[in-house]
Amino acid sequence: MKIRGQRECRECGTRWSYYETGDVSCPDCDSLRSRGLDERTKHTDAPTALDLSPARSLVEEEGISEALQDATERCRTYITHIGFIHAGELTPLSETYLAATELVYSARELRRSMRIDDDTELYLLSLLKGADEGNRPDPEVVPKSMQTARGLASAAAVDDYRQAFNWYLDEHPDQQAAAVLQTVSEHVRRIEALDGDVDPMVAERLVASVRDLRKHVCTGADTLTTAQSRLEELQ
Repeated sequence: MKIRGQRECRECGTRWSYYETGDVSCPDCDSLRSRGLDERTKHTDAPTALDLSPARSLVEEEGISEALQDATERCRTYITHIGFIHAGELTPLSETYLAATELVYSARELRRSMRIDDDTELYLLSLLKGADEGNRPDPEVVPKSMQTARGLASAAAVDDYRQAFNWYLDEHPDQQAAAVLQTVSEHVRRIEALDGDVDPMVAERLVASVRDLRKHVCTGADTLTTAQSRLEELQ
């Protein structure tokens, strides 16, 4: 949606940025009566943080399954608040978003398998430990048991980002970038068709390609060719 993010309270005159607070009420007097001071701008993001410390505390008390169930709910809430368009600008695809998505898929995979070996447990604990700090395990350490979860999570996160990217390109047309983004969509569909069962490095290259594409579109960096090359490696 497009909104006027810079607000001025009609009651007390306080000015604030809805882009930063995500709150329509005045931060000083709580009045809902305000007026916009700027032009309407596309904005789909909401200020939010991911805190998994309550989930981590459940590991010792209830076990990893209960901890992941709690983490899943927190991650889902976080994911729904991230829209990638902030005050008209396309924000980066963050490691936190990727890790949060992977936690959701990993918990689902664990419920399906009904068993957990030592390597899988260590991996999940590592993911749970660092997700809210933007620390995601390297693809080289993903155990076979979590490979499909990693693949599906990466594809899902990239697809979410691709949709926001398309909205951004509506306002900032770039035919070359749009063509590359279509190729990204094709690889997302392929990973989904394989139920995520791809080498974790494949999923990582897909993530890297959309990050390179954003740099090209948003900063003018010479990374379009790099994005194309990464995708060609996935053929």
